[in-house]
Amino acid sequence: MTLSSLFWIFLLGFLAWYWWKAKAITDFVLTAARDHCRKMDVMLLDDAIFLRGLWFKRDRQGNLRVWRRFLFEFTSTGEERYIGRVIMLGRHIERIELEPHRFG
Repeated sequence: MTLSSLFWIFLLGFLAWYWWKAKAITDFVLTAARDHCRKMDVMLLDDAIFLRGLWFKRDRQGNLRVWRRFLFEFTSTGEERYIGRVIMLGRHIERIELEPHRFG
């Protein structure tokens, strides 16, 4: 086995691991957004959430963590779409925000 072969095996393994972890995080955030929408009496649209920001930030203890911003769409009246945001730092959800919207 050559060094080149080992590199490609490692790279494919890393990509598979990263995809698996990213999918787990997305599923976790989607569940949290769905629950938050239910509590706020609005409807999550398209049952989808999208990663729109990725950065490194420090948590309260000073440890470097991955910061993520996810977006989703929701409606309160069934006619208009609004944007919601989920902010994560590391494995924890920092906050979930909903745009100002009409109550139906």
